Amino acid sequence: MGVLGVPVTIDDPTNLAILNVSEDRLTGFQRDPVGAISALSGVPVETVVERIVAMLRAGVIRRVRQTLQATNLADGALVAWEIPEERLAAAFEYLYDEDPFSGHVVIRTTDVATSASRFRLWTTLKVPQGYSIQKHADWLLKKIGASRVRLMPAVHMFALGVGHLRRRGMEPGSRAEVLAEVMTPEVVELSELDWRVLTALKREFEPAEFVRDLWVARAAEAGVSLEEFFRVADSLHARGVIGRFSTFLEHVKPTPGNERVTRYNALFHWAVPPGREVDAGREVGRHHCMTHAYWRNAGPEFHDVNIMGVAHGTDKQLVLAHKAAIDEHLREAGIDVLYTNVFWGGRSEIKPSEISPIAYAAWCRKSGIDPETMRA
Repeated sequence: MGVLGVPVTIDDPTNLAILNVSEDRLTGFQRDPVGAISALSGVPVETVVERIVAMLRAGVIRRVRQTLQATNLADGALVAWEIPEERLAAAFEYLYDEDPFSGHVVIRTTDVATSASRFRLWTTLKVPQGYSIQKHADWLLKKIGASRVRLMPAVHMFALGVGHLRRRGMEPGSRAEVLAEVMTPEVVELSELDWRVLTALKREFEPAEFVRDLWVARAAEAGVSLEEFFRVADSLHARGVIGRFSTFLEHVKPTPGNERVTRYNALFHWAVPPGREVDAGREVGRHHCMTHAYWRNAGPEFHDVNIMGVAHGTDKQLVLAHKAAIDEHLREAGIDVLYTNVFWGGRSEIKPSEISPIAYAAWCRKSGIDPETMRA
């Protein structure tokens, strides 16, 4: 039981019904996300609010927010860092605590040692419009004492979701009847009004802020009427910069009841022949176990891997069984796998990457950097 006796465990039937919807089924901008969760879960609105607030306070849900298609708002990449072991912990802490533009920060290992295994620290990085992601990475390289860095922007995306609870108990090989959609990052320019609304829209909800009419206070924060807030948000959605409204579960650390949503975070690597990347990505992305799937060119340091994906699970052998099923499916589809590997996640922290150009300039000045020197 959580605050005032409200159940907060993920195996509670009411919480499970809510989370099965709220994790990743509310795509785009939702004018009434609480009502949508209620309608899809069959749980009364008042109970939806009560349970999400309780789970948020208990740490079962680590954040609630309107996500963005940040690849359409800022240059982004998956980043692998080669760094001496003695500097690894300090680098991890710096990137998580001090760099607002690094999102996921993960220390990874491989079961089979290769030259790529030396890249232990993995992050996501997004740098706001007008600034250079390469210059930012080069500055961080010196700051954290890394010896090499590899930037891997997404060429195409084939799966973007979470749904950890829905994926539990899924059979290896389970996949959609149709090929995954091909998504392409396309940076969209925004006006000052767009940024004002977007900044208020994307901020995480504190427990006290999670109320029936979520957007009333956020419209006031943006300095616009609720009607204008909705108009701009709908426009942002139409321009492809809105992701989904989501509750993010704590999926690394134990939660009340000593429950774990997942124990293993696996980054799958495949190298397929040039020209077959889209074919392979669409086959990988249709597998239900994949929370993310991308075409990223990893380069010779990673044996020319070009398809990557992420899967989670509570049992390592089951995660490997999911990968084996995908490997077999690729063979059946006539796609050669020239090289493959699995990078397992260890210590990890996750935060949304800042994407505001105003925030970037302020961070530069705070860090003793002339913002103009970081321009693209």
